[in-house]
Amino acid sequence: MSKRPYTPSYPVELRERGVRLFKEHGAEYASDNAAYRAIAPKLGCSPDSLRVWCQRAERDAGERPGLTSAERDRIKALEREVRELRTANEILKKARAYFAQAELDRPVRT
Repeated sequence: MSKRPYTPSYPVELRERGVRLFKEHGAEYASDNAAYRAIAPKLGCSPDSLRVWCQRAERDAGERPGLTSAERDRIKALEREVRELRTANEILKKARAYFAQAELDRPVRT
């Protein structure tokens, strides 16, 4: 089963530019929220999107607690692998039971 990779609604360059603008000009505003509301329209995104991008950049840089993007991707990959292995185990259990039953049903040769 192949899925298309997730395509973010905003290009990486735009998100990086938004984070950079916030870091450069965020101190000029009374609060972070005021900065998000002022900078986001210039980029054509919502203030909430800009806030999420900035917080993710801070986590990735180690400036904020939480999982980095790389850690989050690794966890997702491991969870996917666990799901696939559990499915494979269920298939193998059913196959083992099927073949065991077939072995019992087979006539005995003497």
